[in-house]
Amino acid sequence: MDWMQFIWAGLGNGAIYALIALGFCIVYGAMGIVNFVQVDFVTLGGMFLYSVAVTAGLPVPLGVVASMVGTALVAMAVERMALRPARTANHLVLVFLTVGISIVVRGAIHMVWGKNRMAVPPLTADDPVRLLGAYVLPQTLWMMVLTLLAILALVWFFRGTPLGLAMRAVASNPRAAAVVGIPAGRVRLAAYAVAGACGGLAGALVTPITTLSADVGVLLGLKGFAAAILGGFGSFPGAVVGGLILGISEALAAGYLSSAYKDALAFVLLVLVLAWRPQGLLGR
Repeated sequence: MDWMQFIWAGLGNGAIYALIALGFCIVYGAMGIVNFVQVDFVTLGGMFLYSVAVTAGLPVPLGVVASMVGTALVAMAVERMALRPARTANHLVLVFLTVGISIVVRGAIHMVWGKNRMAVPPLTADDPVRLLGAYVLPQTLWMMVLTLLAILALVWFFRGTPLGLAMRAVASNPRAAAVVGIPAGRVRLAAYAVAGACGGLAGALVTPITTLSADVGVLLGLKGFAAAILGGFGSFPGAVVGGLILGISEALAAGYLSSAYKDALAFVLLVLVLAWRPQGLLGR
């Protein structure tokens, strides 16, 4: 069943887009800005995995954990050293600042890891398994399972921890949160750390089935941004729904039309949603 093969591929890609979209939504909820450094967090996740699993020769699962932790630390450094000292609260200025920081981070990636394309090993053996009449790579299943676990962990974090509740309060009403003494600086730092971990996990999961390079996160990140808008920017359920819709649409378009249209489809959907329902499918 060809259509089932395309659905599995779309679910795998959609899970990655959802993770990236969640990173965008987390920072937007805490700071009210679009964080374009998120695209480089995806690249960093793949690079940290390469350093741990290939250069150091350590187990790949350890490399995935290192990707999340390392990218989260870089994200915290970005917020603490680049965004927090900014002498403006203008959201548009801060958005352009994230664009500049993204260029700097990408340059640092070039300097540390070079410009050559690299191969990253998958989490487990690469022999496909047969599910529901289609053959699926184990890495695709890992992408879906670990994304689901990450979403459940985020739900627990935002509903069951004091810091998560503080982040929800800031996202809901920043002025009221400040009045009751919620530390905005700590919330923003945590938001960048969680967004960085999401981007790092996405990069570590997707790079074993793609080629790793210093620019690999740019297109993936932009698709994650499109998925966030498709679902409703700032809506966590919308980010997941938007990512899955985008991933499945891409796979079906590549299978039944042409793979040449696959990358353009995300931005066609983006334009259609902005024209028909600017708030997104689940946005308010």
